[in-house]
Amino acid sequence: MLKEMDNGSLFKGELPTGCIMCERGSKMVLLVTGQCFFKCFYCPLSEEKQGKKVVYADELKAEDDSDLILEARAIGAEGTGITGGDPMDDIQQTIRFIKLLKNTFGISHHIHLYTATPDIDKIIQLAQAGLDEIRFHPPPSAWDKFPYTSYPSAIEAAKKHGLHTGLEIPTLPDMLAETTSLMRFAEECDVDFINLNELEFSESNWQELKAHGYEIKDDVSSAAKGSEEMACKIIKEHEGSMTIHYCSASFKDGIQLRRRIMRRAENTATPLEIISDEGTFIKGVIECEDPEGLLKDISEEFEIPDDLIRFDVKKHRIELAAWVLEEIAEEIDCQCFIVEEYPTADRLEVERQPL
Repeated sequence: MLKEMDNGSLFKGELPTGCIMCERGSKMVLLVTGQCFFKCFYCPLSEEKQGKKVVYADELKAEDDSDLILEARAIGAEGTGITGGDPMDDIQQTIRFIKLLKNTFGISHHIHLYTATPDIDKIIQLAQAGLDEIRFHPPPSAWDKFPYTSYPSAIEAAKKHGLHTGLEIPTLPDMLAETTSLMRFAEECDVDFINLNELEFSESNWQELKAHGYEIKDDVSSAAKGSEEMACKIIKEHEGSMTIHYCSASFKDGIQLRRRIMRRAENTATPLEIISDEGTFIKGVIECEDPEGLLKDISEEFEIPDDLIRFDVKKHRIELAAWVLEEIAEEIDCQCFIVEEYPTADRLEVERQPL
C-alpha cells in the first residue's frame, strides 16, 4: 500500500531503519572521504569536500575522533549514515569509524553506508565491523545492464552477511526506461529496498546538470524539473514486493535537516541563546576592536551574569542574551546586533538586525 510522508515523499513496503531515523533527524551524516572513483556527473558534493581527503560529521570538519563523538552527542544521534565520496575508497578508516561508533554508543547505534563499489571483500569487512545497512549506488551506465555487472554478486554477499541491503539512486527525468529496468533487476536480486531521490541542483553540479538538459523545477526549489513526477509514476505503478521509497528534495531540507538542527539546538543551547521555531539561535552580538576588554567592563557596569555573556574567540566578538543587549545597546559605543544563526558547527548566520 502506498503511504504518504511529509513534503511529497512516498513509500511502499517497510521503510528502511536508516530512513526512519533520518526522518526523526536522529542520524549523524558522516563523510569519511570526498574521494570517489566513479565521479557521477550529478554529484552534489560541495567543492570543499568533492575529491578531497576530508572528514565531516554533519557540518563539523572533524580533525580527530573526538569531533565525531561530540557531534553525535550534540544531535542525540540514534545512528549514523556513512557517505562520501565513496567510503570504500578509504575502507580502513570507514571500518575504524564503524567500530568507534559501536564501541561508544553500543550495538543499537544503527549505521548505514552508501557506496558505488561492489567489492565483496570490502563488504564482508564492513559487515564484520558492525555495519547494519548498505545502499549500493550503481552509476546510470549500469542500470539497464545490471545483471551483467558485479552488483548482483555484491548484493548476494551483503545479504548473506546479515546486511539490510538496498539501492539508492537519483531519479533522472530522461532515464525512465533505464530506471524501470533497474527496478526489475533489483526485484530479481531480492534487494530489501530501493530509494529514489529527487534530483537536485547544487553549486558543484549545476553546469553538468544544465549540460545534460535538466532544468530547475521552480524559483523556490533546487530540484530538477520532472524528477518528482517520474518517481511518483514509478512508485505508483510498481507491483513487486520490494520496498520503494521516494525522497523529495524538500523532505531532506524541510524535515530531515530541520529536525536534526532542532535536536542540536535543544542539546547545545546555553542560557544566552533563544531557540526559534525553526531551530536557529537568536542572540545579541557586539563587535569592536577589543571585545575581551569591553566584555569585562560591561559585565561589571551592567551586572550581567556570567552565563548570559561570553567572548567568542573564533568570531572575535561578544555574544550575550538578546534581551540584555536590547536594554544596554544605547549605552555602548560599538556595533550591536541581534543575530540569528544555525546551531550547527559552522554556525551559518541567517540574519542580523542592527540595534
